[in-house]
Amino acid sequence: MGVYLVSLGAEEWFGEEEDEWGEVASALNAELGRRGLPPYEDVPLETDFVAGSGQAFEEKLTPSMTGFDALCQTHLSHEESETLCGWSVLVPFSLDEEICLPVDSGYCESTVVVGAPQVLPLAEKLAAAIELPRDTPETCDNLDLSTWFRHQARDLATTRTGLWSQDLDAAFYVALFLRAAQHSIRRGCPVVLT
Repeated sequence: MGVYLVSLGAEEWFGEEEDEWGEVASALNAELGRRGLPPYEDVPLETDFVAGSGQAFEEKLTPSMTGFDALCQTHLSHEESETLCGWSVLVPFSLDEEICLPVDSGYCESTVVVGAPQVLPLAEKLAAAIELPRDTPETCDNLDLSTWFRHQARDLATTRTGLWSQDLDAAFYVALFLRAAQHSIRRGCPVVLT
């Protein structure tokens, strides 16, 4: 068990089964319409799993967030921190402000939706601040970031020191939110906390 960030295909996003997200999708489209925005309907279909293809996103939130929270406090305003990591649904289009939907997201009584184009520059700002290495995996379809930070990053940190290597848990979360936003925009799909 645990908490994951995962991408969704159209079937699960619009699905009406218990573990699917159709109620959130409907509530979001209703709120977008109320704001004079088009509905979010162009969600790609889920593809067959191919390791390293970048067609899916799945990461587990296991490390401590203490160092990451401190990093956010140092480099971001409170509002920016909330935009970066205070959401339960990330969508691939711009939103002027977060959308709070009165739909249970599994962890809260409401679902907070933010736009990946608003999250991306904040994650990029943190990545630049800690000099996140270019070796950090770009695709995260099967816990690739988790595995990399558990193994390769520890080895790399002994030879390529820097701010990123001083707190690998904080660096993991910087990479996690960076890659989640990039994936959502690239694939045009939602990424959800589940």
